[in-house]
Amino acid sequence: MGLSKREFAVLLALHDGKVASQRDVAAHADVSLGTVNTIMKKLHDEGLAEGFALTEAGAQALEPYKVDNAIIMAAGLSSRFVPLSYERPKGVLCVRGEVLIERQIRQLQEAGITDITVVVGYMKEAFFYLEDAFGVKIRVNEQYASRNNNSTLMLVREQLGNTYICSSDDYFTENVFRPYVYEAYYAASYFPGETDEYCLKTARDGRIVSVSVGGRGAWVMLGHVYFDRAFSEKFRTILEAEYNKPETAPKLWEDIYIDHIKELRMVMKPYEDGVVYEFDSIADLTKFDHDFLDNVSSSILDNICSVFECERRDVTDISPIKEGLTNLSFKFSVHGHAYVYRHPGPGTDEIINRQSETFSQGVAKSLGVDDTFVYEDETEGWKISRFIDNCEQLDYHNPEHVRQAMSLIRALHDSGAVSRWSFDVMGKARDILELLKARSYPMQPDYESLNETMERVDACVKSDGGNPCLCHNDFYAPNFLVSDDDMYLIDWEYSAMSDYASDLGTFISCSDYTYDEACQVLDAYFGRAATPEELRHCLAYVALASYYWFVWALYKEASGDSVGEWLYLWYRNAKQYSVLALERYEEG
Repeated sequence: MGLSKREFAVLLALHDGKVASQRDVAAHADVSLGTVNTIMKKLHDEGLAEGFALTEAGAQALEPYKVDNAIIMAAGLSSRFVPLSYERPKGVLCVRGEVLIERQIRQLQEAGITDITVVVGYMKEAFFYLEDAFGVKIRVNEQYASRNNNSTLMLVREQLGNTYICSSDDYFTENVFRPYVYEAYYAASYFPGETDEYCLKTARDGRIVSVSVGGRGAWVMLGHVYFDRAFSEKFRTILEAEYNKPETAPKLWEDIYIDHIKELRMVMKPYEDGVVYEFDSIADLTKFDHDFLDNVSSSILDNICSVFECERRDVTDISPIKEGLTNLSFKFSVHGHAYVYRHPGPGTDEIINRQSETFSQGVAKSLGVDDTFVYEDETEGWKISRFIDNCEQLDYHNPEHVRQAMSLIRALHDSGAVSRWSFDVMGKARDILELLKARSYPMQPDYESLNETMERVDACVKSDGGNPCLCHNDFYAPNFLVSDDDMYLIDWEYSAMSDYASDLGTFISCSDYTYDEACQVLDAYFGRAATPEELRHCLAYVALASYYWFVWALYKEASGDSVGEWLYLWYRNAKQYSVLALERYEEG
């Protein structure tokens, strides 16, 4: 038979050995003096206590409540903490003179919890030193980029017992960890105003009965969690059953708990304001640690300050922008003006020539094709641009948008600008295929036949001749900004000398156009109906561009960076348009 919650509290007070009277016990256990009198008598009668000390039997009665271990989740990117999270994981930031995760490990160890596992993923190597420095165990979550934090608990599910579940970036002003815990709980803090956090409703005994996203004047999930053995056993069974369902991948483990809240007993453990901190943004952190920005090591912030000749405190309103297919970006302000900082994504150094990009970016600026450009470092690949407010993405099915886009690219093609660098679509595809082979990446079953077809298409376009011109080579909807009557063509990473049809091919390959709609785009570019020779040439480049972007997408997938539905779109268009083009070349 287990202990009641009050019996546990009194036994724990005796265990701590800092009580010499029943009043001391009452204060330590947070129960009334009358209740203490009753419980103490029962404990003595059952041989669990002698005076104000535990007996061996009393110590044994506490054993089921002893904490077994702790899991610290440190696998995620913390995208809301840009730009610092681009340079290092949030958990290794130094706050008020201490590294966040180190402080938490020390607090766990001070509470007697020495079995600690840190689950890492993003920039995992930043945490490896903890193994030797603190004696913790390291587990690598290979699925951190494709799944939410449910993958971390799945990885360590066999370790779940009486277990603390912690986040590497939490900060506790006092030690919240205890060697014995009565039951499963989620830490909570009270928010008097509006919040978009997970808000809790509880029964009279403290059990969490419902959770809603957002609310006002509510207790919210904030900080660490404790699983008792009963909770762990049930949750592990549910997690294993739910894990492989497609809808589970994006869920937090908390969402899985909420879905099964009636089966999983967990209470709310309230904390006073100022004990538990989760820093969702740099602004939140600097309110807590006023010297943080002055002390943190950040080449990104230094880059911004060097361009604008400002102080770090002048860099404000930082917020992430949805990640592109190649890079990570964030918005910021300096002296009231908004800008975008582009941070090169993983694996880009192998496939992007930054010097070529910088040259083309300057040409685009001079032509008025991209008036957003401010500065680019051609060595490291970071770039700063003006932020265009209230803009929309190009709509492939808006005739005016298409007309403007064709006018911009025609201006670039006709500019006469000559770059030292070239971009051969099929040649670049071959280069990426070699990178994939070096990684032993498994190719699709029809790879050999598809590649042979593309080589035939490439031979056809090469036989057409023609002089190369400066091209964008990434000419598709997400790289356009449309604001009122203005349109900007941005992101010049792949720009170099190429066949003019390379841009048209990319534009069409990244759309859902029918064949007839694709032909209308070509007519808009030429300002007339395309000739049969121009048509077959451009159709061939739709196939080649689709194939290039398909193998590029495979490379990104091999680098752990998913591109989603684009992969299939490019594969499909490569096959479809190669057939259309070859038919016309065979007709002569």
